[in-house]
Amino acid sequence: MHIRNRRLIFGASMVLCTAAAGAATPDAAHIAAAGNGRGAPPCASCHGVAGDGQAAAGFPRLAHLDAGYLQRQLDNFADGSRANATMAPIAKSLTAAERQALAAYYAGMPLPAATQPPVADSGSDRARGEQLATRGRWSQQVPGCVQCHGPQGVGVGAHFPPLAGQSALYIANQLRAWRSGTRRNDPLGLMQHVASALDDADIRAVSTWFAAQPAGGKGGKP
Repeated sequence: MHIRNRRLIFGASMVLCTAAAGAATPDAAHIAAAGNGRGAPPCASCHGVAGDGQAAAGFPRLAHLDAGYLQRQLDNFADGSRANATMAPIAKSLTAAERQALAAYYAGMPLPAATQPPVADSGSDRARGEQLATRGRWSQQVPGCVQCHGPQGVGVGAHFPPLAGQSALYIANQLRAWRSGTRRNDPLGLMQHVASALDDADIRAVSTWFAAQPAGGKGGKP
């Protein structure tokens, strides 16, 4: 009887521990849709229900991005190593577990269909953008963007996010931030070097070129 009681107590303890662990797991879908009730608004209000962003406002696509990249950006917003007046207070109001859960949630979202309208550009802008994106400008020690960000800029792992299919405004804003030094969270300082060699016309051209590429590469598939 004594042994049976101990088994019952042990079994009940395991059930309670399992339930507590489950309850402690953040509900990323709920946070994305309704916020966390502690200062973080719904992610969808800026980044869209499907995680496809808002091109006109410069809010980036999150859906189908690398989970490691997304978590690192949220952590950087939270610890101040990436500055942004909108995202910093939001990230700080999320727990580490919530940031990790949200990163995994958006990484698991399917690649959204292309919805942003094409950006008008001249033939010379297209040529300049493609040159910088695919071949770089070696006279200034600037490699082609695709050498790090993958073919057509589809992204490579946790350190080189997709550029293809992001809005031209978002890409341009980030390049200007790298150039001015207000964004500094690349581990090797590579982006600061690249962006410092680009003038406004270069930034407009390369941002527009990448925005016109299908998000998943040729054919638009991941």
